[in-house]
Amino acid sequence: MSGDPRHSLGRRGEKIARRHLEGLGYKILEANYRAGVGEIDLVAEDNGTLVFVEVRAKSGPAFGSAAESVNARKRSKLALVAQTYLAQHKAENRDWRIDVVAIEVDSRDMAAVEVFKNAVEV
Repeated sequence: MSGDPRHSLGRRGEKIARRHLEGLGYKILEANYRAGVGEIDLVAEDNGTLVFVEVRAKSGPAFGSAAESVNARKRSKLALVAQTYLAQHKAENRDWRIDVVAIEVDSRDMAAVEVFKNAVEV
């Protein structure tokens, strides 16, 4: 595993997001789905809807919030990866959306978690 603190924070964030989403009733289907065009942190199901989840974890306010870090380029890439997943899994006719889970970790290692449903419009 990488010694990069951002990588460590990202993995911690994914674990926090997974637990939080499961608590909200999401069923996690896959983690770290990779396609040639990119990666999606979590693939889940929420009340019959397929959900692609981008997890953003930050440890401070520098450079904006965790949610704000999902820029137009990232949103476009997420949509492309989601569409690749749908094609590979023959699920093009399913209802689906892209959610963003923003996690702010403070100096005491406490996390504030916010879920933005349908955060990326396709």
